[in-house]
Amino acid sequence: MSEWTIGVIGGSGLYAIDGLEDAQSIRVDSPFGEASDDIVIGTLNGHKFVFLPRHGKGHRLSPSDVNARANIDVLKRAGCTDILAISAIGSLREELPPGQFVLVDQFIDRTVHRPSSFFGTGMVAHVSMAEPVCPRLSALAADAARAAGAPVHQGGTYLAMEGPQFSSRAESHLYRAWGCDVIGMTAMPEAKLAREAELPYALVGMVTDYDCWREGEDHVEVGAIIAQMNANSARARQLVIELAKMLPERREPSPIDTCLDFALITAPEARDPALLARLDAVAGRALRPR
Repeated sequence: MSEWTIGVIGGSGLYAIDGLEDAQSIRVDSPFGEASDDIVIGTLNGHKFVFLPRHGKGHRLSPSDVNARANIDVLKRAGCTDILAISAIGSLREELPPGQFVLVDQFIDRTVHRPSSFFGTGMVAHVSMAEPVCPRLSALAADAARAAGAPVHQGGTYLAMEGPQFSSRAESHLYRAWGCDVIGMTAMPEAKLAREAELPYALVGMVTDYDCWREGEDHVEVGAIIAQMNANSARARQLVIELAKMLPERREPSPIDTCLDFALITAPEARDPALLARLDAVAGRALRPR
């Protein structure tokens, strides 16, 4: 068994991964509430993978109701070293048509109703989000997507909207003017929380539609999105298989593995024991006495 343990968060259209050996479905409790579903743990090509459907089985959770803190916490408790998120997205650029797989590297967070940090009063931390994704995992995921037969675009800014409604046309044009390339409802605060948990994170966005900015374009409808998601999902499942083949035998350390060393600011004597207890998984390494 290698040192890699890849957590895969499956978004709209990806509710399972293929080929897992010795797969087990396990419920993991979190002090941050209910995760979206049980996790499924198994191996692919000798590497450990942990799968969690972001919206739960049957897609029962709205984007605003996904408990991203619990999801990241249970993946950390399951021993994940890295997280690959796979999500359905809308395109804000002509050159990113439906069917394109986009390796997102920047985010603008417009969500407003979701807890966005594990930390708070009694234990304050400020992690850097200047470079919010892991370049190593993103490059591996891009190569795996190509091997799976997907058209790949590396790099792009993701506008995270609250939802669950789709954009107005004015909003869509505004986000394009801001320099955003794609739009979705789930990557934030997920990416922020992964960083706080010292988990390198990469996002593969699967384009399903052109949002509503194009003149003469039909407005976004769930039926058309589902049809494109179904077309994307087979490649997404194959992407995970190809990633398992491409992972180096040994996982070299990442700077993200220890990013909390430079983020914790509350003095030890002022820290809230109750909050510290909740942080035992996501921040236990950094909080242990040295």
